Amino acid sequence: MTSAPVHGTWEPRPAARWEDAFPVGNGHHGALVSGDPDDDRTVVTHHTLVRPGGGDDRHRLPPRLADGLADLQDRLLAGDPTAAEGFTDGRPLTWVRPFHPAFQVRLRRPEGDRDREGYRRTLDFARGVAEAACAGRTGRVFVSRADDVIVQCVTGPALTLDVSLDHRLPGAPAGLGVGHGTVLTPEGALLSLRARYPGSDLAYTGVTLVAVTGGRTALAPAGVRVEGARSVLLLTRVRRHTGEADVVAEGRALRDLIDGSPHPYDDLLARHLPLHRPAYERVTLDLAADPAERALPGSELLTRARGAALLERLFAAGRHHLLAASGLFPPRLTGLWTGDWDTAWSGAFTNDANLNLQTASAAAAALPEVTEALASLVHRQLPDWRDNARAVFGARGVVAPAHSDGESGHTYHFSREYPLHLWTAGADWLLKPLVDHDETYGRRDPRTAAALAEVALFYEDFLTRTDPGGRLVVVPSYSPENRPANASWGTVNAAMDLSAARHALLTAAAYHPEHADRWRALADRLPPHRVNADGALAEWARPDLEDSYDHRHLSHLYGVWPLDEITPYDTPELAAAAHRALELRGTENDSAHGHLHHALIAARLRDGERVAHALGQVLDGDFFHASLMSAHYPRRDVYNADAAHTLPAVLIEALVQSTPGRLVLLPAPLPAYPSGRLCGIRTRFGAGLDLTWSPDGVTAVLRPTRTQRIDLWTSAGAEPLDLVAGEDRVLTPRTR
Repeated sequence: MTSAPVHGTWEPRPAARWEDAFPVGNGHHGALVSGDPDDDRTVVTHHTLVRPGGGDDRHRLPPRLADGLADLQDRLLAGDPTAAEGFTDGRPLTWVRPFHPAFQVRLRRPEGDRDREGYRRTLDFARGVAEAACAGRTGRVFVSRADDVIVQCVTGPALTLDVSLDHRLPGAPAGLGVGHGTVLTPEGALLSLRARYPGSDLAYTGVTLVAVTGGRTALAPAGVRVEGARSVLLLTRVRRHTGEADVVAEGRALRDLIDGSPHPYDDLLARHLPLHRPAYERVTLDLAADPAERALPGSELLTRARGAALLERLFAAGRHHLLAASGLFPPRLTGLWTGDWDTAWSGAFTNDANLNLQTASAAAAALPEVTEALASLVHRQLPDWRDNARAVFGARGVVAPAHSDGESGHTYHFSREYPLHLWTAGADWLLKPLVDHDETYGRRDPRTAAALAEVALFYEDFLTRTDPGGRLVVVPSYSPENRPANASWGTVNAAMDLSAARHALLTAAAYHPEHADRWRALADRLPPHRVNADGALAEWARPDLEDSYDHRHLSHLYGVWPLDEITPYDTPELAAAAHRALELRGTENDSAHGHLHHALIAARLRDGERVAHALGQVLDGDFFHASLMSAHYPRRDVYNADAAHTLPAVLIEALVQSTPGRLVLLPAPLPAYPSGRLCGIRTRFGAGLDLTWSPDGVTAVLRPTRTQRIDLWTSAGAEPLDLVAGEDRVLTPRTR
């Protein structure tokens, strides 16, 4: 390998669309940086910005259906295929409150001063800095993880700029009550934009401090004009609030960040880097790409869809984007970004696949920041999850919603085709990454332990019905977002619900020995998975429910990924049935998350060719914008973070897998990439790992933090491996 992978991307022209703007963020604030030297538009976002209104607030509470639950269960168990369609309080379909952008910071140059010679814009993943340069002028933007502020700095000779805050973004409601404020200050100016939502006492306010060096600042109709400056530094924050924001106090807080500093931009960056750079750099992937291809702009690499340099860069970009989107919350459907108020599917946290896929790499790829962001969302919503359990099921404990806007964890999304209030597996799926984190670092978080206990309490109250053989029945049951070929969406014993209930009870038992016997006994009474007439693991364990194969979701294979319930090592017959189910699964509408979910399951089942095919569908399908953020559908249709954030997890799972007692090296190698190096991986048995592979052999360096024996699996089979805390192990295993 003659050169290192590139930890950034670049483009030879400004972003013409907001989707192509480089995304930067700190998990609270986000910015989309277009890099236009003549009219630079930086779209500002914040995780808390969701639009209120849009329906009766009574419809944003869980429906009180518990009194009718027993009747519904009777009808479903008696074979009524459409019984669940009436299990509602008659409310209309209500989406969660939609995520939206705040405004754009505009820096416009005079008409006669628009030289673009030598233009280049870059995004440095390791620093989290977007930069655009031409004709001796440079603009830089990052979002500080230390100071929670958007930092913009423009430098150049005799700069003349018009600076304004502009709310006019696509889809902005006509009734948005917008007020602007501009005052000159000793360092330059303070700009503010207050936007009050139509028919609401809620508002948000953006405040930008403009600090000018070597020039003069004057009021202008839309903001301020800066003339003759050597540098212009802008610091921006957004607050969502009721009443009025204290703009003076916000301006003072921004001024305090740079007060007395001779080099304010450098000082701000120096405080940010220790929090961003080490997190990004913990894991790296080198696929021995051609150095000439590594030097290409991202848009050019995207035309060479199967090249190693593209996959390296998408892996690196996925790590950057995921880290940048995670802080107050984990990533939304759009990460932390949008340039349009009409965000698809409300830009929600979608918990029946998308959020879980996006955060799939957190433990193995050494991003505890992402896990903590997910934990923040989960733990602040537990009171609402308790409401869901009581209102819909009359049970103790918790039930997670399928969709959330971040403010509310209530489940209220109902329609005939999406009876998401029937779904009970969500809490287990959302807690699984937190359990993986505990296994990886060898410490049990008491918050996770408490949440697991509440999930187990729910199942204690909910799992009361039995089949003729005395096995427990999950009823009602729902397999997102599919239905049997011969029944409606609400059914009995969906495979995902069975796996989730079993896993939740057994995991809660492991965390709570005082209740272990009771919860393990309940788990043991759940029915096994069913293999259908096609030899495939059935999506519904009830024999009279027929499979529907052409669907983007793979909910029934939850036991394969993310769980370890079904593996080629422990349950080879069920793994073969799961593999057959994967073979039969169609792609339905070609969504990116469907392809990469398929790839993650294929990797667990040791099918590298199927991983490569699913990955190829995304690489060949024009799913990535020039920003290396992804789309939901082919041909860059609908800005969506699923593919960008999930792709690193797919590559890791193809190369390394671990459980608390097992390490698998190269379980599903990709034929097109015969050589490479993956460094910094964390395992669930508490060891760091660097992996190097080539046609000549495999070398793995393990750095254990715990003393234990594990099983090492390669293509040649299994062997025991003894690890001692603090003693590195260099492995050169045999492979077939």
